[in-house]
Amino acid sequence: MSVTKQSVHIVLVHGGCHGAWSWYKLKPVLEASGHRVTALDLAASGIDRRSLQELKTLADYTQPLLEVMAAIPPTEKVVLVGHSFGGLNLALAMDMFPHKISVAVFVAAFMPDSTHPPSYVLEQYLERTPAENFLDTEFLLYGSAEENLTSMQLGPNFISFKLHQLSSPQDVALAKMLLRPSSLFLEDLSKKSAFSKQGYGSVKKVYVVLMEDKAIPVNFQRWQIETIGVDEVKVIENADHMAMISKPLHVCQILLEIANTYA
Repeated sequence: MSVTKQSVHIVLVHGGCHGAWSWYKLKPVLEASGHRVTALDLAASGIDRRSLQELKTLADYTQPLLEVMAAIPPTEKVVLVGHSFGGLNLALAMDMFPHKISVAVFVAAFMPDSTHPPSYVLEQYLERTPAENFLDTEFLLYGSAEENLTSMQLGPNFISFKLHQLSSPQDVALAKMLLRPSSLFLEDLSKKSAFSKQGYGSVKKVYVVLMEDKAIPVNFQRWQIETIGVDEVKVIENADHMAMISKPLHVCQILLEIANTYA
């Protein structure tokens, strides 16, 4: 394991329904390489005390990350890493705090553009993904009828066969115990303006492709890269959607390489 030239602050943002716990293997390895690592729970995730019923918008959900970014001194820049749906949380933080981010790393993540409403990348994913691919995942209404909000609860089969098919039985069991309902916030994102080129579009982007991902398939990951454009692409072979759990040392090595290049 190589060590980067200087210590950097790496902020890890989990995917939908997950929490900071999903980085439990990666965080200590990065810290052992000499870096400061922040792995946070987004609102109503992990051990955050809020419930999904309190969240109406992506900004509500992203609030813990925005608070971390606001507290970073003006002289400091972070390596911002987002997994899966966490790419939308990254985009919001990038738009608001572009000068505090040396590089944004999308790990098999949704990556919006600066042309369409933020919901566009999710709509494209849902349009290209057969309904049966979601297996026993449940999408249910929550809040008032006027709000038209939709929750998402990942099912046990989806966890085993789409997220963690290369993970240990122990890690699959852990995920099934700790996952919480979340939302794609499509209702909110479809009404928002595109993320700005001056903010979101000005931050360096690296995309990490996970080659055995069955949740966000490689062809969709590649479509995002080709359509939106990034500064660099990294690839992890034989990695499922939860590579930070099934391939933590590989993910660590790639993050160290990125930190060396951009931080």
